Amino acid sequence: MPTPIVLITGGSRGLGRDMALQLAQQGSDIVLTYRSEAGEAKKAVAAIEALGRRAVAIPLDVGDVSTFPAFVETVRGVLARWGGAHLDALVNNAGMGIHTAFADTTEAQFDLLMNVHLKGPFFLTSALLPLIADGGRILNVSSGLARFTVPGYAAYAAMKGAIEVLSRYQAKELGARGIGVNTLAPGAIATDFGGGAVRDNAQLNGYLAGQTALGRVGEADDIGGVVASLLSPANRWINGQRIEASGGMFL
Repeated sequence: MPTPIVLITGGSRGLGRDMALQLAQQGSDIVLTYRSEAGEAKKAVAAIEALGRRAVAIPLDVGDVSTFPAFVETVRGVLARWGGAHLDALVNNAGMGIHTAFADTTEAQFDLLMNVHLKGPFFLTSALLPLIADGGRILNVSSGLARFTVPGYAAYAAMKGAIEVLSRYQAKELGARGIGVNTLAPGAIATDFGGGAVRDNAQLNGYLAGQTALGRVGEADDIGGVVASLLSPANRWINGQRIEASGGMFL
């Protein structure tokens, strides 16, 4: 049976890195992207290879649609070198956060969030469709903030809400090819995302832990395990769904 190949955007650090490692442990080869941290991407590739899997890191700015045709050709070349014709799964994970009040959000901030979190995944997925195997999987990363509200994330959460709607349309329209599409919505995670506030701000960490049924904020390992599970053959019948992995935030 051919080894599954998974492409993870933003896979060099944070949640994406843990997703890559846990999928590699599950037996997948990994294509990951990074925007600027080449050193971190190199370390992620080495960690995956240490698990006995193949890995490659490709630079990509998901907010710049004009770069997608060249990126797709690079991925096509990787697949050819690995002796495979298709990707088995795509995880649209790359992202960044801007914390600012609704009334203070600038048009430039809005456009940046839209390009990275909505326009980019929309057109990157479309560009990669010829490389995604029939029967493959797409997982779009959203946020718990699309369900509950925390002041300062109006624009970010709006983009994630749009991704959740898009995922359902993709599931419907790509179903004829047997491609399953789901949304994963993490809760508060202690990583460097958004400047590392959840990880480094003890007051914020404690508040969010107090609002979570399991009594703590999440760790990257909590999310990587969910991704590995969702992309496993055992969960192939889950399709068109929003899965929240938040430990029970704001129930």
